[in-house]
Amino acid sequence: MNLQKRLDLLQKLSNYLQENELEWQQAKENASAHNGWFIPEFIDVAINNICTEFLMLEKLIAWTKHYHLDDNIISKNIGIVMAGNIPLVGFHDCLAVFISGHKQTIKLSSKDDILLKYIVEKLCQWDADVKNYISFSEMLKGCDAYIATGSNNSARYFEQYFAKYPNIIRRNRTAVAILTGNESEHQLEKLSDDVHLFFGLGCRNVTKIFVPEQYDFVPLLKSFDKYKYFGDNNKYKNNYDYQLSIALMNNIYYMTNGSTLLIESNEIFSAISQLNYSFYNDVEIVNKLLAQNNEVQCIVNSTATDFGKAQQPGLFDYADGIDTMQFLLTL
Repeated sequence: MNLQKRLDLLQKLSNYLQENELEWQQAKENASAHNGWFIPEFIDVAINNICTEFLMLEKLIAWTKHYHLDDNIISKNIGIVMAGNIPLVGFHDCLAVFISGHKQTIKLSSKDDILLKYIVEKLCQWDADVKNYISFSEMLKGCDAYIATGSNNSARYFEQYFAKYPNIIRRNRTAVAILTGNESEHQLEKLSDDVHLFFGLGCRNVTKIFVPEQYDFVPLLKSFDKYKYFGDNNKYKNNYDYQLSIALMNNIYYMTNGSTLLIESNEIFSAISQLNYSFYNDVEIVNKLLAQNNEVQCIVNSTATDFGKAQQPGLFDYADGIDTMQFLLTL
């Protein structure tokens, strides 16, 4: 299967995902029923991002040209351990290995083990050769290299287990936003997306904001009203009630619109239903501190990652800042 054939297949996949045929709708419904965090709206958001950011032909061609991909690669078998925090979170890894010409054996998370399997099965229906390139397994053994994504705890296990092989091991990451107080209503609405999409479970979700002294939180809380319907989701509501109870019992000052808590904290990671904030006097000090923090996946503001774009990574936006394609091409 040469590069052009793989590109053609990916274009066919993009068209299929967007056409939303009945069989694909059923697969998405099954994924939603299997995992209560995967509501239909967010599955569709993930699919749309994949189609517009990863599978557009001109973007794929620019990606392959950047790395001078050709058909002369010595194919290796890459073991991939995928996370399951948001729908199809491991698709970029699968895509990178596939487009590079390597083979892959994937261990899916039990939280997200329906959508990618269905996509691969569909690719195999269109071209039987795909079976030689993508397979699934509960145990990863005998691979030439590994890409593993998980928590800080699982990363320690991965480091020990895969130490003898070339590897990329990813840990907990999150996103932060730096506000000036001059943001427009539209920018705050987009920031609300960065905070709330996928219930805040993604490594690119904003879990901490930095605001100037005397910042007016009212417009920000108003922008969060778009996601007030989260209160109808039992899993989210249980988290909100729990975090609110902790704040009340410990006499912690909080602000809320009824579905999202704002709490002052030095921590960049926040619990589900909570957004942390800190005040600053000098934004340059904030930038320096964040530059030294390897737990920050991206920074949302008007100069780095634009508002509303945190959950729309492109092909070159590699998780943890590690160039997956370069890793694959140097094996």
